[in-house]
Amino acid sequence: MNRTGTPRTGRPWTYYVLLAVFVLYVIGLYAPMISIYLLSFQDVRGGLVFPMKGFSTHWFVDLFTQVRTGDVKGSFDRSFRLALLVTLLTVIVSFLAGLAFRRRFFGDTVVFYLMIGSLVAPGLVLGLGVGLMFNFLGIRPDWYTSGLGAQLSWTLPFGVLVMFAVMSRFNPAWEEASRDLGASPLQTVRLVVLPILLPGLVAVALFGFTLSYDEFARTLQSAGTLNTLPLEIWSMTLNVTSPALYALGTVTTLVSFLIIGLAIGSIVLIQRRRAARIKQGA
Repeated sequence: MNRTGTPRTGRPWTYYVLLAVFVLYVIGLYAPMISIYLLSFQDVRGGLVFPMKGFSTHWFVDLFTQVRTGDVKGSFDRSFRLALLVTLLTVIVSFLAGLAFRRRFFGDTVVFYLMIGSLVAPGLVLGLGVGLMFNFLGIRPDWYTSGLGAQLSWTLPFGVLVMFAVMSRFNPAWEEASRDLGASPLQTVRLVVLPILLPGLVAVALFGFTLSYDEFARTLQSAGTLNTLPLEIWSMTLNVTSPALYALGTVTTLVSFLIIGLAIGSIVLIQRRRAARIKQGA
């Protein structure tokens, strides 16, 4: 209300200040990425900097055909398979941890803080420790053994924390109602708990995949002799002096956005189907 008693129609000046700060933040965040995307379409005559000397998709073809650019196909395949495996294990363990931590048990506080501790531990040191432990056990370090273990130390805490937030809004009365109707514990989990928690599980899967897909520090000392995609990109920065490096960055970003879009689309679809069923039941 202003001094005359009439309601204000305009927005406060603080709104425009915050909007300007947010716009500047988005520009500062995405401007370097956009520069890489543009330079990845540089012509054959061009280099790693502006100005562009024509438009071409040559470097995308060169990326997957020339051996001198590195093992892009193999590293991408390894990273994708590793991310899928990490995602599956993260979803399963996070879901089981969410069910377990609903009730207090002996040592639950210690387990929780040990889990969170892996988030604050230096990733490079943790990956080195995982690699040494596998060597001590007589298991050859590789991307699907020690690399998998190192990445799970990064994705599981995030997955469990997300699942805790999801489980905090779960009403136990739904489980009690299913048991009153004669459902077994397994049927209750399969027919009641899982469908309700499905959007949260999709969010956990998204965290697991994206964190694994671009993980570098924990994988550096635990992936063995074969590189994952982040390690391959890092090695390419040392010996590739062409826009093929930018083309690889563009391709990996498109894959990331595609995964994020699929996850968000899945959540929206689940919510719409749930709303339609509720409307039909009413």
